[in-house]
Amino acid sequence: MIEIDSVTKSFLGTTAVDNVSMSVAKGEIAAVVGTSGSGKTTLLRMINRLIEPTSGTIRIDGRDTRTLPPHELRRGIGYAIQGNGLFPHRSVAENVATVPRLLGWDRGRIARRVDELLSLFHLDPGKFRDRMPHQLSGGQQQRIGVARALAAGPAVLLMDEPFGALDPIIRASAQDDLRQIQRSLGTTVVLVTHDMEEAIRLGDRIAVMDRGLLLQYAEPRDLIAKPATPFVETLLGKGDRAYRLLSLSSIEDLVEPGEAEGPPVEAGTSKRDALSELLWSARPTLPVRRNDRIIGRITRDALIADAARPG
Repeated sequence: MIEIDSVTKSFLGTTAVDNVSMSVAKGEIAAVVGTSGSGKTTLLRMINRLIEPTSGTIRIDGRDTRTLPPHELRRGIGYAIQGNGLFPHRSVAENVATVPRLLGWDRGRIARRVDELLSLFHLDPGKFRDRMPHQLSGGQQQRIGVARALAAGPAVLLMDEPFGALDPIIRASAQDDLRQIQRSLGTTVVLVTHDMEEAIRLGDRIAVMDRGLLLQYAEPRDLIAKPATPFVETLLGKGDRAYRLLSLSSIEDLVEPGEAEGPPVEAGTSKRDALSELLWSARPTLPVRRNDRIIGRITRDALIADAARPG
C-alpha cells in the first residue's frame, strides 16, 4: 500500500531522514516512534508531500506520489495532528465536512457521513453536530479531528502525535476508538508518536527511528523480544519488556475451569490489564466472562508464569 524506498531528506546540510526504506500493508497501522529530532515527523510529512524528499521514492498503491499534484494527493490522504486543528468558528458538522465539501459532495451525502462518523466515535449526532469546538472537551475535540480526517473515506490516514495532549484515561479511550474504527473501515494508518506504549498498543508494526535512521521495523512482539540495538532496548525499558508482551494477547488461552469471586473481566481483556486488576485488587483469581456468561477464571500465578516465558 505505502512503499518508502531509500528516502532521504536534508535541510541546509543536516540530514533529517537518512535513506529510510519501509512498507505498510493495506489495512495496517504502522507506528513510527522515536525521540524528538529522530526524523519521524519529517518522514510522515513526506508521504503527503508537505515536505519533499531530497532523494528516494514514495509510492501509494504502486503510484509514485510525485506524479500527482500535491493538493490532489492530500485530498486522498487523511491527516490528523496533535491539538486537532479544528476551525474554531465552524460547527462540529462543518469541521467534519471540510474535505467532502471540497470534493463536491451533495448536502445529503455530507450530512449522512457526518452523522455516521459522529456515531462511530460515540458522539450523539443530535447533540454534537451543531456544537462549536470550544464547547467540547479535549478528548471530544480530538475525536472530531480524527473524524474530519476520515470524512472522505481516505485509503490512508497520517497521524502526528494525535493523542499527545490528552490525559491518560481519555487517551486510552481515544486509542481504543481509533483501533476499532480503523479495523472497521480498513484504513491504512501511519502514526507518529514518541510514546512506545502507544506504539505497542496500536501498531501492527513499529518503526523505531533515531537521528534520521530507521533502526528497526518489526511487529510488536518481535521488537520486544529481539530489540535490534541498545537504543531500541532503552526505548522499550528493560524492566518493562515482559509486562509489555502481556499487552499483546488476551487472557483467553489462560482461562481455566473454576469459580472466582468479584466482578468478572471479559475474555478479550489483555493479559496485562488482567494482571493489573489482580494486583490492584489483591485477588488471586478473576472470573472471566464471554457474551454475558462466565466461562471460567484466570489466576495471578498463570499470568505471572506466562510473563516469565521467553518471548
